[in-house]
Amino acid sequence: MEPEDAIRKLKVLSKDAKPGFREGMARYGIVSDTALGIPVPETRKLAKEIEKNHGLALRLWKVDIHEAKMLASMIDDPELVSEKQMDRWARDFYSWDICDQCCGNLFDKTLHCEKKIRQWVADEREFVRRAGFVMMAARAVHDKKAKDAEFLVYLPLIKKYSVDKRNFVKKAVNWALRQIGKRNSKLHKEALSLAKKLASSPDKSARWIGSDARRELEAKKVK
Repeated sequence: MEPEDAIRKLKVLSKDAKPGFREGMARYGIVSDTALGIPVPETRKLAKEIEKNHGLALRLWKVDIHEAKMLASMIDDPELVSEKQMDRWARDFYSWDICDQCCGNLFDKTLHCEKKIRQWVADEREFVRRAGFVMMAARAVHDKKAKDAEFLVYLPLIKKYSVDKRNFVKKAVNWALRQIGKRNSKLHKEALSLAKKLASSPDKSARWIGSDARRELEAKKVK
């Protein structure tokens, strides 16, 4: 399949999308200037139809259409993704949903995930730092074979960057803490302990992260 074919299919899907969907994206903080207005589940159906295609993914990422980038993250082969590609795509992040889809669909399954987490959380760019914490959260959910020690080393990073006041960063830091805490009882204990410490922090951002995470981790459903 050529990029033109995939774009043609996306445009067909956009015609069937709910009226006003594109306009509604902005209410969720999504940058929709180049969007066709297609719900993610519909884009995911198209990705399953196309199947994995690394070459096509690379070409679609260069297309200035929101859903084309979304689709690229869904059809790329994580085994073929290089560090350079991850850095290049992360540099292009302009909206939280593109960032999160790339991390959850693709980046957390690559061989470079752990290295990029450490690099990206230290990066000052808002969506690159967000990507590092989103990959933490995604690993906690998807990587069933990972050992507890691999997640315990993330907790000091969560504490360090909990003072970042930028909305899309602090929400990702919070997400990572909650997902690590929900992985198992041992990690729950450690994550909850950190959440309590952050909840009493004099820093407003850290305090929000800790309070929100504590509320979920102490819920009966999670326990």
